[in-house]
Amino acid sequence: MAQGGSSLLPLMITAVAGALAGAQVGYLIGKRGGAAILRRVRNRRLHEGVNRAARMLDRYGHGKAIVLARFVPIVRTVLNPMAGISGVPSRVFAVWQVVGGLLWTVGVMLAGYLLGTSVPNIDSYLLPVVAVIVVLSLVPVAWEIYRSRRASEAS
Repeated sequence: MAQGGSSLLPLMITAVAGALAGAQVGYLIGKRGGAAILRRVRNRRLHEGVNRAARMLDRYGHGKAIVLARFVPIVRTVLNPMAGISGVPSRVFAVWQVVGGLLWTVGVMLAGYLLGTSVPNIDSYLLPVVAVIVVLSLVPVAWEIYRSRRASEAS
């Protein structure tokens, strides 16, 4: 096995556990206290965002939205409490966040490991590649914001 390969499995298990625990905590915060916090907040944009997230969860289905959110920066952090606030059932959230968490965490770690062991000097390419991935992953979010603003201006 390549250098560091023997520590890959324990690292992967720990990373998966952290990703799943973090998502579950975010969901529980949203479910238990999110609505009360939102009632106190007068920020119209925040309330629009909550409503938009609820519509997206309904539109794409809970499972698809929860799994795909793992692959989009910022959304992966925000969707968990939003799912709790929006009333996604606990079991549904738990199942789909495990699926998404496993796919994302294991996929990213294996891709990094395989690239690191097969591509010489990968570290010199890493930052530009990450920047391109982040920009590309933000395109759907920007498109959704653009569409919602156009729709609100039209009405």
